[in-house]
Amino acid sequence: MLPALRNLPILARLWRAGCGVASVVLCLLVLTTLPGQVQAGEPLVLTHDRPEVDAWEAITLQADPTYQLSVENMLNRLGEFKPPVRPGNSLGVHKAAMWLHIPIVAREAQRTSWVVNLGYSSLRADLYLAQGGKVLQQARARQSDPAQLAGRTPAMAFDVQPGQQYDLLVRVQATGPLILPITVSEMPIHLRQALREQMLQGLLNGLAFCLFAYSLIQWVTQRDRMFGFYALVVLGSAGFSLQFFGVGPQYLWPDNPWMDRYSGPAAGLMALAGSFLFLGHTLAGDTPGSRYARTMRVGAAVTAAVCIALVVGWLTVPLAIAFMSLAGALPSLISLPAAMARVRHKDPIGATLLVAWIAFGVAAGTMVCLVQGWIPANFWTLHSFQIGATLDMLLFFRVMGLRARAAQAQAQEAMRERDLMQSLANTDPLTGLSNRRGLQHALHAALAHCSPQRLVAVYLMDLDGFKPVNDAHGHDVGDDLLVAVGHRLLANVRHQTDLVARLGGDEFIIMARDLATPEQAEDLGRSLLRAFEHPFTLSHLRIQVGLTIGYALAPLDSDDPQGLLRHADAAMYAGKQGGKHSVRRIPARAALA
Repeated sequence: MLPALRNLPILARLWRAGCGVASVVLCLLVLTTLPGQVQAGEPLVLTHDRPEVDAWEAITLQADPTYQLSVENMLNRLGEFKPPVRPGNSLGVHKAAMWLHIPIVAREAQRTSWVVNLGYSSLRADLYLAQGGKVLQQARARQSDPAQLAGRTPAMAFDVQPGQQYDLLVRVQATGPLILPITVSEMPIHLRQALREQMLQGLLNGLAFCLFAYSLIQWVTQRDRMFGFYALVVLGSAGFSLQFFGVGPQYLWPDNPWMDRYSGPAAGLMALAGSFLFLGHTLAGDTPGSRYARTMRVGAAVTAAVCIALVVGWLTVPLAIAFMSLAGALPSLISLPAAMARVRHKDPIGATLLVAWIAFGVAAGTMVCLVQGWIPANFWTLHSFQIGATLDMLLFFRVMGLRARAAQAQAQEAMRERDLMQSLANTDPLTGLSNRRGLQHALHAALAHCSPQRLVAVYLMDLDGFKPVNDAHGHDVGDDLLVAVGHRLLANVRHQTDLVARLGGDEFIIMARDLATPEQAEDLGRSLLRAFEHPFTLSHLRIQVGLTIGYALAPLDSDDPQGLLRHADAAMYAGKQGGKHSVRRIPARAALA
């Protein structure tokens, strides 16, 4: 209970942030639902003062459930057209073709051609310009039609005479929602808006491509499935945006009806399956066999099965869209307890995921309202899902960074523990010097590079007078003396090339490498002997001990560790027999004798 109470401020801040974002979005949506200045059914007036106008100011509607009515039929039924039932320019999902009538009149001579543009790409649209019941111009829903402007969305350029009334008729149908942001603008304005949209799509899809390429490279090089699952999320989100905003049909798969119909839902299902896998892998941690992890894998498998059924034709697009609408929030809802547990443990991964879900939830809610026709289609509502998906991808990218950093810290901790274990295995616990094992490793490495010009010396030392000190003052003073002896030996050797070790008791050993001559080895031994002419000060005690040193040289006396140690031990024993406090070396021939 107490950990949960301690994390209440964090959860409160997250809740306030989510509510703030939602409030801003709702305020924008309320503003966009305000009625226009002209009542529906009145002619749309084209003037130079208004180079771009919203066609919904003058639009009327008529459904064609038979899909058989022609433009001539509709021109004879203009009196049957009715204003939209609800304000806004999104009609939701309709199982019929919809005809839209826009009466227009120009007050002034045109400066350039006018363009009628439908700002939503995922629909089939036929556009007609008529006058007096006769069709003057038409653009059918085919990329090869020269009357239709090439672009992301259906559009047609037309010319009008001032003071005369014309009729714009638009026939639209779609497998999904009828989102119809229709504008009439002068050609330069239309081109400028199209370029801005292309730049925005290039920026967002370019970012998605960079994230996708990075995650693939990391997956291949590090073999971490987390990066592969993230790549699946990015690929699905980017594919859905490419289809939704018409960039894919315009550049990547033009004149491909199959891709136009299936690429968007298939990409959305791919992103959903990737979300199941990514969140399950990230939050399961070290328990991949937990019930939560198994549930997320089952969700990904079911989503993948639905995607395959859609692609092979066993499932219709409306059913696939319905599945996505129902299952879209499941990865977040199932992962919420695991994320909250991480928040309670002050893990930033949990807080980052909560922020990502709040942003994506607001975007998805806006998209649902747009699809159902409850809010109008404008820049913010049309791009809400893409912006939310981009924020989601970036926050997921931060989650990957946090998880990678945690894994790196765990690896570093493991390396520190390994180094500590190795240090304990190779270090004398009393003095901190190398022990016999550490000496053996260092000696083997040094002997591999020794030569008559690069001698290796092994000095075996025994303290003179240590036992009386130990007997008189106790083992604690004896241990302190051994530590002080180790420090003094370290202070009198070359730190880059020499190694000081304690074999046990009062026996120490020094390995010195890169010696040029035997005389240099002798000088080093005598300097060690002189270092012990001064007494040791331990608390209130002044203790005098000496050294007896025996040493051997490699490769002159021996070229293996055991041989060197035997020669050094024989030399030290000879020094003990000869009166102690001496430095001796027994050449190889004398030692054999």
